[in-house]
Amino acid sequence: MPGLGTSFGRGGATTAQQDLSNADAILIMGSSMAENHPVGFQWVIEAREKGARIIHVDPRYTRTSAMADVWVPLRAGSDIILLGALIHYVLENGKEFRDYIVPYTNASTILREDFRDTEDLNGLFSGWDDEKGKYDPESWLYAGSPLKNAGEVPGHAEAAGGHAKDRGGEAQDSSEFDSDPTLQHPRCVFQVLKRHFSRYTPEMVERSCGIPQDIFLKVAEIFSSASGPEKTAAICYAVGWTQHSKGVQIIRAASILQLLLGNIGRPGGGILALRGHASIQGSTDIPTLYDILPGYLPMPFFGEDSRTFDAYVKKHKTRTGMWSNFDKYFISLMKAYYGDAATQENDFGFNWLPGMILPGYALPVDGSVIVISFPLTSSDCVKSPFRSSAVGIVYWLRAPGIALCSASML
Repeated sequence: MPGLGTSFGRGGATTAQQDLSNADAILIMGSSMAENHPVGFQWVIEAREKGARIIHVDPRYTRTSAMADVWVPLRAGSDIILLGALIHYVLENGKEFRDYIVPYTNASTILREDFRDTEDLNGLFSGWDDEKGKYDPESWLYAGSPLKNAGEVPGHAEAAGGHAKDRGGEAQDSSEFDSDPTLQHPRCVFQVLKRHFSRYTPEMVERSCGIPQDIFLKVAEIFSSASGPEKTAAICYAVGWTQHSKGVQIIRAASILQLLLGNIGRPGGGILALRGHASIQGSTDIPTLYDILPGYLPMPFFGEDSRTFDAYVKKHKTRTGMWSNFDKYFISLMKAYYGDAATQENDFGFNWLPGMILPGYALPVDGSVIVISFPLTSSDCVKSPFRSSAVGIVYWLRAPGIALCSASML
């Protein structure tokens, strides 16, 4: 998920299901975990037996609701408003875990003077290019950080899907920046967040989500109180979030909430992305997604980063953070693939990997075998340069004597 990738550097869950038993509060949204993930739900029950408060937010009353301390029905599609209001509640009531957010998040980082929020630009952030239909992230740089084009820094390939290490366009070398540990500077990320989420009031929740203000305040107090040196809270979600058109933004909001409360990287905290059958979680972990390798490593493109092992590492390695060990992760993967055949002399088998084809590059392919897939509608196909010629698959599959899938799948 790009929402998790942007926040934490990789698009996977930040915790294991077993760790839920250590939580003091668990918020389940976009999921009926008791019904769809009953094996994992045992850890929610174990946490409840230890005294944890369980909150289930869902338009329907389900078996998960029946096992929760608080069931909160809301209007379908209004999830992001509720999460925004929880963030607002934390910021307005001083519930943030300061001993966590100052050293471990970018809350104290100061943004550049030319950054503009949505209130200033009628719903858009600064850097929007109407003609290209995308953002130029230069104004999002941290004050005191080098510009993106000042030198070779980690970057994001536009054809990728956002699941890998390079999230949505790293705008700078973020090892250099101006900051205010007091969190008082008007352009520090903490103050920008306060202004941005100030609109998400209990009144808005009641009006848009259909949740009475007293119920919202009860939920906000339960969840935000599971924070600090001795307490943590977890969030569990499933495709009830991811399959929204704004699913990335919903999950990003949940990430912001958990970071403010210091609930990432600590026992009982985190965000657990619940998945169903193997092709969902497997698509990112194994992976079967076109743009990543196992461990959320970016697939080499037919570009500068795919020509040599050194260029690949230079493109994606950072000076700080978990990806400062990027080369070690990759070498471990190559050793798992190729064993003793992967050596320093042959770049650990880097050139044995497939490269990712960029738009405009065509391969002479006579046909394709598709197993339990929807080639014309899958997200991989939409992102792939093969999309434009996908209809050609139909004719190949209809060759005499061949019946690999039904017409409904095409």
